[in-house]
Amino acid sequence: MASLHRLPVQMLGDLVSPRALERILQEAAQSRGSTLELLDIATLEDILKKEVFKRLQLSVPAPLAKKRVSEVLSELIKATQERLLPAQGSQLPALEEAARRFSLYFDWPETQRLRGVLTVARQEEKDGRDVEDLVREAQNLIDAMDRRLQEGLVEQGQDLAELKAAFERVQGMGGKDVRRLDTLIGQIDEAQKQGTLLPGEVERARTITFNLRKLLESSVVQSVPVDQAPVPTSATILDPDAQARVLALEQEHAAQQLSVTEREFAPLLQSRTDLREAYDRLRALQGQGQLTADLVEGWRAQLKVERERTLGEQRASLARLEGALAQATATADMRIALDSARHLLDSGSLATDELQELLGMQAALAAGMDAGAHLETQRELLDIERSARNVAGASDELAPLLAEARAALAQGGAVNVTDLWTRLERYMGAAAQERADFDARADRVIREYDMVRQLAGETTQRLGRMADTLRAQRRLGIMSAQARERYEQTLHDAEALLTEAHAEYRAAQEVTSTFGQDALSGLLDVFDFQDSSVLDLDPGPVRSPGSDPAGVPAPAAPAASAASLFDTLLSGPPATPVATSPVSGASTRTDPPAPTGAADTWLFVQGQIQHGAHTLAAQGMLSLLQQASALGLQRLDMGDSTHVWSARSTVPGEWRLGRATNWTELDEQVGPWLDTGQS
Repeated sequence: MASLHRLPVQMLGDLVSPRALERILQEAAQSRGSTLELLDIATLEDILKKEVFKRLQLSVPAPLAKKRVSEVLSELIKATQERLLPAQGSQLPALEEAARRFSLYFDWPETQRLRGVLTVARQEEKDGRDVEDLVREAQNLIDAMDRRLQEGLVEQGQDLAELKAAFERVQGMGGKDVRRLDTLIGQIDEAQKQGTLLPGEVERARTITFNLRKLLESSVVQSVPVDQAPVPTSATILDPDAQARVLALEQEHAAQQLSVTEREFAPLLQSRTDLREAYDRLRALQGQGQLTADLVEGWRAQLKVERERTLGEQRASLARLEGALAQATATADMRIALDSARHLLDSGSLATDELQELLGMQAALAAGMDAGAHLETQRELLDIERSARNVAGASDELAPLLAEARAALAQGGAVNVTDLWTRLERYMGAAAQERADFDARADRVIREYDMVRQLAGETTQRLGRMADTLRAQRRLGIMSAQARERYEQTLHDAEALLTEAHAEYRAAQEVTSTFGQDALSGLLDVFDFQDSSVLDLDPGPVRSPGSDPAGVPAPAAPAASAASLFDTLLSGPPATPVATSPVSGASTRTDPPAPTGAADTWLFVQGQIQHGAHTLAAQGMLSLLQQASALGLQRLDMGDSTHVWSARSTVPGEWRLGRATNWTELDEQVGPWLDTGQS
């Protein structure tokens, strides 16, 4: 039967080698006149507080070690009370039932190995042999897959929230792509509720969203039906502000494609240093804002060729190994490795670890070594290698040492596995401390978001989505290296947004103290339609939710400029009188003068853009001017980092707006039209 000791081994496996922890527990149990299988909760609690706590302090500070031991004790009590620990009798049916949850993810290496482990375990149990080691490995694989699934669901939930937010912006465009995006979001939403991953659908939804947002930013949308409009690029859009926003979208999309490609080809990148270096170079371009989708697609095509070539080589290696091992007495480990390798290669996945394991078996048999001891050491070296992949920096130090250890093992020499684990555990301890720091930062963001959540602006909405993601990431247990990287990125982006939200909050308090909450709510709604402010106050690339294509947080300029905009709006100079028609009372309006390249003009009538480019900035200004009308204002003069703006309203429901690089150009080119409606 399975004992209580498996839970602490599972929960503390990111701090101490599971094998080392089992040895500590076993020796501690023996010193108390018991065994691992017979440990009761009181004895195990005593061991955790003494021997295990002492061991943890070798890699992490005492407060963190105490915290982790306390978490294990809480879970032990909970598991015992809820009777979640396995009972006596065969454990294989329960493991097989648990494995069915992951049947959709047949491309995961853990899935194929679990299949092999359970197949061999069933046969071994039928033959009356002990299957405790196989049961333990199967449970460890299920635990690993469950962690991978939970991490995937957190990431999918974040993607879903961003897709829904983006859909609200583009749904008014109509067309088949919008309908298709709506369908995909519904499918992803349902899968998320069912605890299922749909990476293909998420990727398709991202691509459609990217193309729709680019169309929305371009003037093409205004003159060509969406279904017929070509997808614009930053080079095909003449408006500088729209160019900047589309360039930011292109960078964001390229970064997402790079991340997806890295995950898809992770086994290949782990085994090929040259390909990993190419990935690092692309990441550097991403940080410089120079990554393009074409570069990523070219690299992806190269990876596909390399993977096919490697698959061919591995299939040939497997055939040779099967022939070489055919005459040997097949052990359980050999059968599992052979079965896992076959199924992985048949499904188009690499079987690098399994083939390495089989090569070690072949070498041991050919040299006439003690197969049991050799295979045990080989398995432990593989455990170290796999664990190192999930700890930043560990693989770089341990890779050459592992190669030396395997070479020595092949020649029948001794291998100091303890030294390798000790080196790895230093990295594991540093990662655990970093995780604790991440959790503290997440708690701060969530706590401070609750202070500003009543604001209705886009910044706060985005921060709210990130706070939800941080809560989900905070709840995850042991994290993979990829999940920790995403956790850090979410924190980075959320903290930048929090700074912006605090600035908006201070500005909002000033507006509320003067005009009341209703005026504040209306004004904040102006900023809901795009990532930057309506006046394009930040002319650089706009960071979209959940990503940072340039590796640098977006500046807090929109928030600070929002405050100055409120000040300008609420203290605008008095309106200039204009002539009106004696017949109708309407202004003697003429169309705006044609743009000269230095000044831009717009005419808004009854909430519609009658003349001027239909840009998002213009739409945002329209909303702002409607709010100004509600406050009884008739003239606004404003400035940002690149332009000056002036708006006039002399007839209810009508606004004239001009923009230039300085006041002199604005006055000379469109001043008369702004003041009187005459060109």
